[in-house]
Amino acid sequence: MDEFRCELNDCEESEAIKYIRDELDNYNNQFAEMYIHRKLNIIITKQDEIVGGLLGGTYWRWLYIDRFWICEKYRKTGLGSRILKMAEEEAVKRGCRFAHLDTHDFQAVGFYQKNGYEIVSSLPDLPDGYNRYLMKKKLI
Repeated sequence: MDEFRCELNDCEESEAIKYIRDELDNYNNQFAEMYIHRKLNIIITKQDEIVGGLLGGTYWRWLYIDRFWICEKYRKTGLGSRILKMAEEEAVKRGCRFAHLDTHDFQAVGFYQKNGYEIVSSLPDLPDGYNRYLMKKKLI
């Protein structure tokens, strides 16, 4: 290991990180159709205030929801379901057949289940005392 230099960093993006992502994508393309990730973000505003949004993307005919947040005073108004439906409809237009996300039991498991998502697997104690869930939904 002496001939190798190891660098630990917390950068979100750098040339080295981009290189590693590209190399892994090139490897994956040997086994699956071309990996093309398109961002899919929905930002909700009221007047000049951001009140919610969904951040994600589409790839390999899947919608991936990375972050989904609604301001507390607009929760349980149907806004979240409208945003989720909008993302799913756009994903279907892009050729997606499924959606996936992960969430915690202190977040919105019940909301996603009401909107047709099912728990595929879970990780206990992530963070301590709580569970993290992988969820999916068939879109078409």
